[in-house]
Amino acid sequence: MVVIAIILILVTMAIPTFQKAVIRSRETVLASNLFTLRTVIDSYGNDKEKAPQNLQDLVTAGYLREVPVDPITGRNNTWITVPEDAGQAVDPSDPGIFEVHSGSDKIGLDGIPYSQK
Repeated sequence: MVVIAIILILVTMAIPTFQKAVIRSRETVLASNLFTLRTVIDSYGNDKEKAPQNLQDLVTAGYLREVPVDPITGRNNTWITVPEDAGQAVDPSDPGIFEVHSGSDKIGLDGIPYSQK
């Protein structure tokens, strides 16, 4: 009985550490996906001399195989795209994507919402 109680105490102490490690790994994947998306958006803009209209344009043009999954939401259609300023766009009548963020409404371990990273 004492051994079982000790095991339960150890498991109870290990669960929060495990959960935090899972969240930390998702945040690492998110940072990597955001870096890739932002780099590809810049490359597309430099090559085509206009920003993509949506993330699917990056796949269609061959810059990505598929739109990456947002590891926080678990889906690839929840990304929040920020349009470029029409005054700074190559074609002011047709501004494209300037920035991308996670579509999650949760807050990261660092206290910053995922939608602002």
